[in-house]
Amino acid sequence: QVQLVESGGGLVQAGGSLRLSCAASGRYATGWFRQAPGKEREFVAGISWSGSATTYADSVKGRFTISRDNAKNTVFLQMNSLKPEDTAVYSCAVRSTGRSLATRVEHYDYWGQGTQVTVSS
Repeated sequence: QVQLVESGGGLVQAGGSLRLSCAASGRYATGWFRQAPGKEREFVAGISWSGSATTYADSVKGRFTISRDNAKNTVFLQMNSLKPEDTAVYSCAVRSTGRSLATRVEHYDYWGQGTQVTVSS
């Protein structure tokens, strides 16, 4: 069973920064997703098992950075220049099979509990 523990959410003013962490019980290709009230879950960023490949949603490109510390089985999402529209519950997810990154919900097998990010205007 894969265990995921997220941390780092909170309340920040527009233009501020937050860093989310996703600690896993092993090393996996990982994605971050978010879901705002009344909206569908959407892909934010993904990173391959090795960390050599990353991808981002257009809405966060240039502002968010996904990275990983393979020694600690932890993936980070650095979020800069935050906007009120970034407000959502952010969840990390991992692929138990396959090492390449993915952008679709159905490609991920295990999900974290989610952490709230609120950006005030």
